[in-house]
Amino acid sequence: MLTVADLPVQALQNLLKPYFLEVKTVPNSVSIPGSFWGDSEAGLIKNELYVRPETPVHSALHEACHYICLDSNRRNNLNTDAGGDYDEENAVCYLQILLAAKLSGCSADILMKNMDSWGYTFRLGSALAWFQDDAEDARQWLLKKQLIDQNDLPTGQLRT
Repeated sequence: MLTVADLPVQALQNLLKPYFLEVKTVPNSVSIPGSFWGDSEAGLIKNELYVRPETPVHSALHEACHYICLDSNRRNNLNTDAGGDYDEENAVCYLQILLAAKLSGCSADILMKNMDSWGYTFRLGSALAWFQDDAEDARQWLLKKQLIDQNDLPTGQLRT
């Protein structure tokens, strides 16, 4: 499982800077503020993404993408549980794969394998199969919200 410690220093911060999301690292022995799942899983409070060196990269990107996909009211009141509906959750998963491709020290392929190992569940049995063959609704959601462009490139904008 690829962890935050495996990435180049500042890689997450550089990737998320356009979204005004601050990455805060806490020691491995400290509970992660705003973590919905607990243990080493990333946490969110307003515009702060909390991670430990042992936090899986997929967790950090997933929570970051929740932040990006939230409307401004939910984003301003965010504390631990991003909420959202089925369509938004799928969009979050799709966007995290796209961002992994732009993250120094990671790739979309590595991220999808880690998603499968962690236990994400997709109708087609894997993150890759879902992404390639069953995620057009998630892609369309992201396009409609102007979070990606027609070439599946993240726009660096937050949902308004």
